[in-house]
Amino acid sequence: MEARRLDFPALDQDVNGNRLVYLDNAATTQKPRAVIGEIRRFYERDNSNVHRGVHELSNRATLGYEGARKRAAEFLNATSAEEIIFTRGTTESINLVASAWGARHLRRGDRILLTEMEHHSNLIPWQLLAARAGARLDFVPVTGDEGLLDLGRIDELLDGTRLFAFTHISNALGTVNPVGELCRRAKAAGAVTLVDAAQSAGHAPLNVREIGCDFLALSAHKMAGPTGMGLLYGRRELLEAMDPYQGGGEMISSVDFGGSTWAAVPHKFEAGTPDISGAFGLRAAMDYLDGIGRDRILEHDRALGAYAYARLAEIPGIRLLGPAEGRAGLVSFVLGDVHAHDVVMLADRVGIALRGGHHCTQPLHRKLGVESTTRASFYLYNTAEEIDRLADVLREIKRYFSR
Repeated sequence: MEARRLDFPALDQDVNGNRLVYLDNAATTQKPRAVIGEIRRFYERDNSNVHRGVHELSNRATLGYEGARKRAAEFLNATSAEEIIFTRGTTESINLVASAWGARHLRRGDRILLTEMEHHSNLIPWQLLAARAGARLDFVPVTGDEGLLDLGRIDELLDGTRLFAFTHISNALGTVNPVGELCRRAKAAGAVTLVDAAQSAGHAPLNVREIGCDFLALSAHKMAGPTGMGLLYGRRELLEAMDPYQGGGEMISSVDFGGSTWAAVPHKFEAGTPDISGAFGLRAAMDYLDGIGRDRILEHDRALGAYAYARLAEIPGIRLLGPAEGRAGLVSFVLGDVHAHDVVMLADRVGIALRGGHHCTQPLHRKLGVESTTRASFYLYNTAEEIDRLADVLREIKRYFSR
């Protein structure tokens, strides 16, 4: 994996006079030359709008854009490319479901089930929907600092639930949830499921048919692809029964002054000119990841997550959040009385990029009794030596504040 670092030009730099150690991958990953080059090639050779043109550049752009949709279906093992809707990312994908599915199917008194570890992107859209529809939100509890879901309460909470939306990997805890089991139990209770795969799509194999989910959302920029690009997977029969998310060009079949009819899925949900270059970049990212092997990336991430947890646990006074075993490739912690932003600022002075704050999980942080945490998150180009350097710097920071 260390040889792969050469594929990522952003890693080849010094920050504040020190070699960059980039440990902020849960926020966004760096991009390989294969992705950067494909986006550049599109703008240099194929730049045109899609679907509506008949000239050569438009044909190329359309073939590439729809080829990316087919590639995404293969990447997720969807039944067909028509089950892939391109969006700006996980956030828009979840909002699309809340608006287009929720507005039609949820009524006053219906229950939406989430978990206490959800990112704001998988919480606020449901809060807005619940307020509009008169539905109510319930939450699967998280069991303390170990950060596991209370699976013993799942069936009780699923009773009467219309929709169950949950994260695959917690961006704050590193918890890997048993998404297949959760989907099976939800299906048995008659609930529709949505999986937030923002933190797992670029780190592990994903098979939507094996998982058994109804919807799945992901972002390209967290899996070595470009920002502003993502997708929603949805079972076709559900997509067919949903109303459009937005109106405009491209999503129509016929328009008159008195009314309009809609294009077939997935185009019904893609109003206006899409992020064409983003689709080219996403396809290149998927090819790059599969060229390495997502099983290998998963093994590498798990090893780094376990190693980081063990190394940081050696620091006196540190509080580690999330499971000690079976975690993903990230570690969140509280370094004694040192504020997370001070930790991040001081680490940056020696070239280590971390993330400090509530990580868009304010309710979870409140439950755990902390205002903010520092997070180190890893990807395929990170090494155990970088974790050793992080541990040494954290010890120095703690000693500095203990004077």
